[in-house]
Amino acid sequence: MPNRHLAGIRAGALLLMLAVTGCSQMTHSAVGTLLYTTPTDEAVLIENPVTRGCHSLGPVGAKAVTNNTLNDIVLYEGANCRQPQGAETVYVATLFSDSIVPGHPAWRSFSFVGV
Repeated sequence: MPNRHLAGIRAGALLLMLAVTGCSQMTHSAVGTLLYTTPTDEAVLIENPVTRGCHSLGPVGAKAVTNNTLNDIVLYEGANCRQPQGAETVYVATLFSDSIVPGHPAWRSFSFVGV
Protein backbone atom coordinates (compact mmCIF):
# COMPACT_ATOMS: atom_id res chain seq x y z
CA MET A 1 0.00 0.00 0.00
CA PRO A 2 2.74 2.58 0.80
CA ASN A 3 4.34 1.92 -2.61
CA ARG A 4 1.10 2.86 -4.38
CA HIS A 5 0.86 6.06 -2.36
CA LEU A 6 4.45 7.00 -3.24
CA ALA A 7 3.84 6.17 -6.92
CA GLY A 8 0.78 8.42 -6.87
CA ILE A 9 2.77 11.30 -5.38
CA ARG A 10 5.49 10.88 -8.02
CA ALA A 11 2.94 10.76 -10.84
CA GLY A 12 1.23 13.88 -9.50
CA ALA A 13 4.54 15.73 -9.24
CA LEU A 14 5.42 14.77 -12.81
CA LEU A 15 2.06 15.99 -14.11
CA LEU A 16 2.44 19.26 -12.23
CA MET A 17 5.92 19.79 -13.68
CA LEU A 18 4.67 19.11 -17.21
CA ALA A 19 1.74 21.47 -16.73
CA VAL A 20 3.98 24.30 -15.50
CA THR A 21 6.41 23.78 -18.37
CA GLY A 22 3.57 23.69 -20.88
CA CYS A 23 1.94 26.81 -19.48
CA SER A 24 5.20 28.76 -19.50
CA GLN A 25 5.71 27.87 -23.17
CA MET A 26 2.16 28.88 -24.08
CA THR A 27 2.37 32.26 -22.37
CA HIS A 28 6.05 32.75 -23.19
CA SER A 29 6.90 33.62 -19.60
CA ALA A 30 9.80 32.50 -17.50
CA VAL A 31 8.51 30.70 -14.43
CA GLY A 32 10.00 32.24 -11.31
CA THR A 33 11.44 35.58 -10.27
CA LEU A 34 14.27 37.88 -11.19
CA LEU A 35 15.53 39.99 -8.30
CA TYR A 36 17.85 42.92 -8.86
CA THR A 37 19.38 45.61 -6.69
CA THR A 38 19.77 49.14 -8.03
CA PRO A 39 22.90 51.23 -7.42
CA THR A 40 20.85 53.04 -4.73
CA ASP A 41 20.26 49.68 -2.95
CA GLU A 42 16.58 49.40 -3.90
CA ALA A 43 15.46 45.77 -4.36
CA VAL A 44 13.23 45.14 -7.38
CA LEU A 45 11.40 41.84 -7.95
CA ILE A 46 10.09 40.80 -11.37
CA GLU A 47 7.72 37.83 -11.29
CA ASN A 48 7.25 35.47 -14.26
CA PRO A 49 8.78 37.84 -16.85
CA VAL A 50 7.97 37.42 -20.53
CA THR A 51 10.77 35.50 -22.25
CA ARG A 52 10.64 37.33 -25.56
CA GLY A 53 12.33 40.63 -26.28
CA CYS A 54 14.49 42.95 -24.26
CA HIS A 55 13.71 44.02 -20.69
CA SER A 56 14.74 47.24 -18.99
CA LEU A 57 16.31 47.19 -15.54
CA GLY A 58 14.75 50.53 -14.64
CA PRO A 59 16.06 54.04 -15.10
CA VAL A 60 19.20 53.53 -12.96
CA GLY A 61 19.96 49.90 -13.82
CA ALA A 62 21.14 47.06 -11.60
CA LYS A 63 24.31 46.40 -9.66
CA ALA A 64 23.32 42.83 -8.67
CA VAL A 65 20.95 40.30 -10.26
CA THR A 66 19.61 36.96 -8.96
CA ASN A 67 17.99 34.76 -11.60
CA ASN A 68 15.43 32.48 -9.97
CA THR A 69 13.64 31.66 -13.23
CA LEU A 70 13.82 28.47 -15.28
CA ASN A 71 15.64 30.32 -18.08
CA ASP A 72 19.18 31.70 -18.42
CA ILE A 73 19.61 35.44 -19.06
CA VAL A 74 22.14 37.82 -20.57
CA LEU A 75 22.76 41.22 -18.95
CA TYR A 76 23.74 44.33 -20.93
CA GLU A 77 25.29 47.63 -19.86
CA GLY A 78 23.36 49.38 -22.61
CA ALA A 79 19.66 49.98 -22.95
CA ASN A 80 17.64 47.91 -25.44
CA CYS A 81 19.96 44.92 -24.97
CA ARG A 82 22.84 46.63 -26.73
CA GLN A 83 26.39 46.91 -25.49
CA PRO A 84 28.61 49.98 -25.62
CA GLN A 85 31.68 49.56 -27.83
CA GLY A 86 34.14 47.17 -26.14
CA ALA A 87 31.80 46.13 -23.32
CA GLU A 88 30.99 42.47 -22.70
CA THR A 89 27.65 40.89 -21.87
CA VAL A 90 27.19 38.86 -18.68
CA TYR A 91 25.55 35.41 -18.73
CA VAL A 92 23.57 34.43 -15.63
CA ALA A 93 22.32 30.84 -15.55
CA THR A 94 19.10 29.83 -13.87
CA LEU A 95 19.32 29.85 -10.05
CA PHE A 96 22.55 31.89 -10.12
CA SER A 97 23.39 35.52 -9.40
CA ASP A 98 26.03 38.07 -10.32
CA SER A 99 27.04 41.59 -9.40
CA ILE A 100 29.00 44.32 -11.11
CA VAL A 101 32.63 44.98 -10.35
CA PRO A 102 32.89 48.22 -8.33
CA GLY A 103 33.55 51.14 -10.64
CA HIS A 104 31.84 49.53 -13.64
CA PRO A 105 28.53 50.76 -15.05
CA ALA A 106 25.25 49.21 -13.93
CA TRP A 107 23.43 46.74 -16.16
CA ARG A 108 20.57 48.49 -17.93
CA SER A 109 18.74 45.64 -19.68
CA PHE A 110 18.47 41.86 -20.05
CA SER A 111 17.16 39.19 -22.39
CA PHE A 112 16.47 35.48 -22.11
CA VAL A 113 18.71 32.91 -23.80
CA GLY A 114 17.40 30.54 -26.46
CA VAL A 115 13.74 31.59 -26.53
